[in-house]
Amino acid sequence: MSSTTDKIKGATNETVGKVKQGIGKATGDTGMQAEGAVQEGKGDMQKAVGNAKESIKKAADL
Repeated sequence: MSSTTDKIKGATNETVGKVKQGIGKATGDTGMQAEGAVQEGKGDMQKAVGNAKESIKKAADL
């Protein structure tokens, strides 16, 4: 995957994770809250991978 794809997927997972956490909190569904937290964490990692790929590419282009 490209760095941009990783960043987009990461941002999407972060957003969906936050929404799930909000729904879980509003409904008292701790399972949904936990699922949202995991998905948000996955998104954070995907964005970090995308940023790392971009940094490596920029360094290689120098």
